[in-house]
Amino acid sequence: MRIGILRTWRSRWFSDKEYRALLREDLAIRDFLQKRLRGMAVDSVEIERTPATLSIVIKTARPGLLIGRGGEGAEKLKGEIRTILATTRKDIAMTRQSPRQQKNAGGTKRRQPDMRLVIEEIKTPEAHASIMVEHVAQDLEKRLPFRRVMKQAIGKMMASRGVIGAKVALAGRLDGSEMARFEWLKNGKIPLQTLRADVDFARGRAHLPYGDIGIKVWIYKGELFEKDEKSKIKN
Repeated sequence: MRIGILRTWRSRWFSDKEYRALLREDLAIRDFLQKRLRGMAVDSVEIERTPATLSIVIKTARPGLLIGRGGEGAEKLKGEIRTILATTRKDIAMTRQSPRQQKNAGGTKRRQPDMRLVIEEIKTPEAHASIMVEHVAQDLEKRLPFRRVMKQAIGKMMASRGVIGAKVALAGRLDGSEMARFEWLKNGKIPLQTLRADVDFARGRAHLPYGDIGIKVWIYKGELFEKDEKSKIKN
């Protein structure tokens, strides 16, 4: 809802001819990174494209885990992304061709752009909903009581600077009960109907032996007006 008002797009590019192919590449990159970087406190993945460059910006609270010793981890991750892109491009080329063309040519090649991997550090992870969803999922997978997990998460978020309100909601077979249910906990205010309200939202899942538990987190950081937004952009 807030894209174009308070939020910008996390994929920033446009192409008339290759839009469908590039969109499939973006989805493949995001699916891979979501699985590959699970547990590394990643808040978001942003993709920027120019005709010659593909830039992937990963915002995380643990940059050392991604970069590795001497940048070894970042180089390995870039190689894995290149493999995913090559596989996706091959699949796209095969679907565009007729069966006779697939048999004779095996797909057309498109020039791969140079890749830039940028890893940015997040100073206050407790003020980012995606990271808190991951923390809640890790605690639930350790079989901790869900009410204690919710209270601890709310306490961490409310203790973070700039956070005015926080809410955590869980749905599923909580504590292994036979019937699924919905539980939530809230502190402060969460004005979901106000578009100028800076509300960070994320959802995720905790994988448990008796089924997945859905997790939703809202973090309210105050209202943003036009002057505040312009000053943030300048800074």
